[in-house]
Amino acid sequence: MALIMRPAFAQEPAATGLKELTLEECIEYALGNNQDVRKAAYDEQIGTQQIREARSQGLPQLNATGGVDYYPALPTQILPGALAGQPGQDIPVRFGKDYNASGNVRLTQLLFNQSYFVGLKAAKTTQDLYRIRTEMAQEDLIYNIGTAYYQTLQTKQQFENLQANLDRLAELERIMQLQYKNDLVPKVELNRVKVNTTNLQNQLQTLTTTFEQQKNVLKFFMNMPLDQDIALSDASDELDMTVTEAITAEQAVAQKAQYELLNTQKQLQSYSIKNIQAGYYPTLSAYGQYGYNTQRDELFSSSVPWFKTSVVGLQINIPIFDGFKKDAQVKQGQLEMKKIDEDLSKLETNTAVELTNAYAQLQNSQTSISVQEKNVDLAQEVYNTTNDRYKEGISPLTDLLDAEVSLREAKTNLNNEKLKYKIAQLNYLKARGELETLNK
Repeated sequence: MALIMRPAFAQEPAATGLKELTLEECIEYALGNNQDVRKAAYDEQIGTQQIREARSQGLPQLNATGGVDYYPALPTQILPGALAGQPGQDIPVRFGKDYNASGNVRLTQLLFNQSYFVGLKAAKTTQDLYRIRTEMAQEDLIYNIGTAYYQTLQTKQQFENLQANLDRLAELERIMQLQYKNDLVPKVELNRVKVNTTNLQNQLQTLTTTFEQQKNVLKFFMNMPLDQDIALSDASDELDMTVTEAITAEQAVAQKAQYELLNTQKQLQSYSIKNIQAGYYPTLSAYGQYGYNTQRDELFSSSVPWFKTSVVGLQINIPIFDGFKKDAQVKQGQLEMKKIDEDLSKLETNTAVELTNAYAQLQNSQTSISVQEKNVDLAQEVYNTTNDRYKEGISPLTDLLDAEVSLREAKTNLNNEKLKYKIAQLNYLKARGELETLNK
């Protein structure tokens, strides 16, 4: 009797350390552990800090400075001799002390800067940009998880179909082995069954390897340890949906995170242009400084006291001419906005194509599944009838083996159509901008 191979993924979920996961559970785990999603979340936090950074420029700026200068040789200045009653002569004079020390505190406050107000708006929009990118990272992850999940589940179901066929062949081989011992069937017929059994075993071994590889891909997207054994739920209604009336490309685009991203980028570009144009405005700030200084022959001598010094004032900066630098920068920004408009137009066209193709594939898959289910029922009926006739000695073994192959192919085709339907559902949700519904 032939050995029936049963790979690891045929174990029951109750095995130690084995997790049985639904699609929703896989998505939930991935959203909490995937590195790309985590990085996107960090970018959101960076956006929050960038807003704080932008606001800081409008807050009072306080700085303290201090220093000590030592002059081994004091600088010399030349004075007219007339000042000392020596007309016609130059008199070299050294001013100052060997040590000069000072300490000051300076406070500045921005009063008006058009770029500052534009920068605040841009910082808030940048935070929105990071949030949208997080949503896009999550959507990409959901799509990848869904695709990997159903491909893996299809392989598992394909294995179960082949295993059922192998069980039937094993039983047939057992019966024929007894018949051969009693000289009721020739050896060639027994060998023919053994060949088919071996071929099926090889196919099962290949599926086992494929299944493990697909599970590893799924674990990769989930950022789950590769040594964690998992099983996939056979629930077939996780993604099932009735094909609803097709929405327009404009409606689908409006629901997409990518559409929101492009509009946010366009808004940021407009702020960039406004920030450049703000450079034509004057800037105004106030400042105040208070401190002490002293000059001494000896640094730690108390013979010369510290003298107070303070000043307050306003500073204005008025741009006059920059060689048309800002004008060139503004025109560059306007061209960048036109590029974003082209991306928006391309997104709408691409979405229309995705919607049309995904909707057509859904309808086609629904029809194909119905046809393949009937074909499986018919193949099963043919196999059952042929098997009964073979047992009665009416049909030859070749007819029975052909019927077994036809049944196997029919089930494989049905399995493939179901996978196409699941992938079509994912593509349809993606085209509509509704992938996030899989995590609700």
